[in-house]
Amino acid sequence: MSDHLQNEETGSLSEQAYRHILSGILSARLAAGTPIQERRLAAEIGLSRSPLRDALGRLAGEGLLVRGNTGALTIRAISLSDYLQSLDMRALVEPSAAALAARAIGEDDLQRLDAGLSSLEAEADPSREALAAFDDDLHGTIASRSGNPFMERVLSEMRRYTTLYESQTGRRPLRNADGPEHRNLLTALTSRNPEDAAEAMRQHLEGIRRRILERF
Repeated sequence: MSDHLQNEETGSLSEQAYRHILSGILSARLAAGTPIQERRLAAEIGLSRSPLRDALGRLAGEGLLVRGNTGALTIRAISLSDYLQSLDMRALVEPSAAALAARAIGEDDLQRLDAGLSSLEAEADPSREALAAFDDDLHGTIASRSGNPFMERVLSEMRRYTTLYESQTGRRPLRNADGPEHRNLLTALTSRNPEDAAEAMRQHLEGIRRRILERF
């Protein structure tokens, strides 16, 4: 096998390992403070340890793994301070992303988002999975349609801290508490109004912060 093909295969296997471990971290299946056992993980995923170590290095670089007292990599525990600071970063970036997206978002995106939100609004008690899926779609679409890859990367990383905190602590927002704010945001995007979109996002992020602090 040529070096090029070997590197390509290693990269693909590393991505597979990365996504597997990331899913375990975000769902709290891999609990905060859990030491990473390379041999067990490699066997679980069905990979050699070389691509696994590449994936672990990537996750450590993203701040999701940290070195414990023994020097072993462990799952990072996200504190309330981490969570609030990630919201602060989102508040600096995401309103601008929403303003940019209001100019560029496609009709297919708007129709999909409207259908998803309308479905949630029609349910008396939508599942957490359905709410999370729509939230990811809305915020991910806004970040993507901003047209700024730096914004998109920062927002993706900051939203991971939100997800991880809620998974680790069990302090999830009340069901569909975000619904009216999501509707305001989608209305502003549909109207192609950058100022309204930025303000709707700003109010949404303030609402998230307020609701999590009310639960302490």
